[in-house]
Amino acid sequence: MNEFRVRSISLQQVQNQTRHKTEGLSSTTVVLRRGQAFTVAINYDGRPFDPLKEKMIFSITLGPLIVDVPVSRLGQPSLTQWTAIVERNVTGPTAPRALSVSLSSPASASIGVYTLQLRVETRLGVKTHSVGQFTLLCNPWSQADSVYLQSEDLRTEYVKSDNGVLFIGSAGNVFARPWSFDQYEKGILDICMKLLQLSPQYRADMRKDLQKCSNPVYIGRVISAMVNSNDDKGVLMGNWSGHYSDGVNPSMWTGSADILKKWAETQFRPVKYGQCWVFAAVMCTVMRALGIPTRVITNFNSAHDTNNNMVIEEYYDENGRKLSIGNDSIWNFHVWVESWMKRPDLGQGYDGWQVLDATPQERSTGTFRCGPASVKAVYQRKVEAKYDVPFVYAEVNADVHLMVVRDKKVLSKKIDKHRVGALILTKLPGSMRRQDVTSEYKNEWGYSPSRTSNSAGGGMPFRASSAAGDDERSLRCAVADTGAREASKGVTVSLKLLNPPVVGENISFNVVITNNEAAPKQLKKHVNAQNKEYNRNPTGTFWEAHDDVKIGPNETVTAKHEITFKEYMLKEAADVFLVNLAVVIEDVKSQEKVLASEEFNICNPTLNVQIQNESSVIIYAPQVATVTFVNPFNTAVSGELTISGSGLLEEKAKMKVTVQPRETMKKPIDFTPRMAGSKMLSANLVLTNPPTILHGFTTINVQRS
Repeated sequence: MNEFRVRSISLQQVQNQTRHKTEGLSSTTVVLRRGQAFTVAINYDGRPFDPLKEKMIFSITLGPLIVDVPVSRLGQPSLTQWTAIVERNVTGPTAPRALSVSLSSPASASIGVYTLQLRVETRLGVKTHSVGQFTLLCNPWSQADSVYLQSEDLRTEYVKSDNGVLFIGSAGNVFARPWSFDQYEKGILDICMKLLQLSPQYRADMRKDLQKCSNPVYIGRVISAMVNSNDDKGVLMGNWSGHYSDGVNPSMWTGSADILKKWAETQFRPVKYGQCWVFAAVMCTVMRALGIPTRVITNFNSAHDTNNNMVIEEYYDENGRKLSIGNDSIWNFHVWVESWMKRPDLGQGYDGWQVLDATPQERSTGTFRCGPASVKAVYQRKVEAKYDVPFVYAEVNADVHLMVVRDKKVLSKKIDKHRVGALILTKLPGSMRRQDVTSEYKNEWGYSPSRTSNSAGGGMPFRASSAAGDDERSLRCAVADTGAREASKGVTVSLKLLNPPVVGENISFNVVITNNEAAPKQLKKHVNAQNKEYNRNPTGTFWEAHDDVKIGPNETVTAKHEITFKEYMLKEAADVFLVNLAVVIEDVKSQEKVLASEEFNICNPTLNVQIQNESSVIIYAPQVATVTFVNPFNTAVSGELTISGSGLLEEKAKMKVTVQPRETMKKPIDFTPRMAGSKMLSANLVLTNPPTILHGFTTINVQRS
């Protein structure tokens, strides 16, 4: 009996994943990229394969979608349809008989988890062999793919990189928060694929949904809705209340894996809790895992325009207290992602970066999601373009109307056309520095594209902490001389912070008043400081000062004020502690009122993370890192220190610590790198008294042995 008989079939996971640049992605299946050939090895007995005597047909199944692909001896791979071509046939008398078949998927194939079978048809009958499953991803390395990205450095940054920083704070006081995207952690890719399978679209019409999953525009829209839990079995529940006792304080998260695993382990119940940077970071993880180039964006002074009039109204009383009137607000910062894709649905000129926002702010065609909105369409104010371009345009361009009111009557008003979208940042590829992308969104005379990537919108330069030594270490914030001021015929007033506000230290600032007239004036000065959440108007006043001021003709008077740590001490641990500071100057004679206001964040102290032999970190070789913290407080502090590093530590290292006043804590951490490439080791110290969260990190270039 000399019939052709299949003995075994292999999907050759290691070779194929290396060729497809998916090595390291953890899945129960082989992980491949569309528009690229992969090899199936067939061991057989009997005579060599003869297409005249038997047919070999691969059956490729995605849900209800099935494609039969006959194996041919000749031909070329196709970018538009599935093909199967014999590339090697070993028929020697002594060597095992083996056949290599090159299978190719279309560059526009749907992403998903496929099942592969081989059917052999001979004159004796039909035999079916199970080959296994493979997960097909988008392919930014293929020019025919709609997510193709030309630069290898950018593909490394926006697809393969599993760590980065998120910029938060305020426009004049920016700091970098480390985040581990974790797409290589065990099981994460499978969870990301589950996200698609649990979407309302998939459940409503599986066939239609799977066909549409060839289009990254559609995929982005589905994922944007599924990262929040508002309309579906999505991942994260938002909470901005300040009360998180039945879940996790959003500021405690340090990476995406914990969140995604918790979602999967609890049978896809929403994880409590997220805020904007958490939603964006998790979405970045999912999109990168799916093969779609993605980066995290922060918009400082981000408008939330609920009534679509491109105007945000802010109200103050005569004592400088900001009032919670109306539904519109300005978020000190808001974080979303951009994903790279073609937009044939918009016509020419709108390919490239697209805004996607998973934070549940407003509904888009009935669902809490946003985008993809072409950044070029936002820049050109093409507000008729889908999806959600008007909303994103308002986030970066709305006018601000500031009013002083009494008994619902407006006493004074000013319009600020430049506050919203003051600074838009992302991480600079290959570095932990920031990249200013404001000019990609805004086309206005007031925006100067000459700002360097190290400027803070007119403030002091963004800098590394002195203990760290360079931009690859724990990054600290710098304070801007805001010069927030309001001019009138009679009086000019401005606020000026005298030092970068840091938790544990007093806040010092000057109120500078100038009399622009040639006659003396009797003034009343009202200064007010309020706690503020980053996404809404301030809560109660925690400090205020009221004085009478006599000022001579054409004179400038400077009044120094100081707010002590006890007066502003935090009530709940947070990444960002924000203050709304305002002054109202009243001319006693004319009753004219002049307002100046400023919002700023108080930086937490930082942790320093250092590697013992930084220049010679080799895969699988044990290493030691040291986490250092200098207690700046006048009291002993205690809390939990957590060290994490995707590809460096098998599990997070956790330990309880107590540090005496002004004492220096040094904690050694042993780790063994499991992956080569750029990796991040981050430290997170959660103090209970005062409630504070401290971050530090270092990046490590792990060499192959």
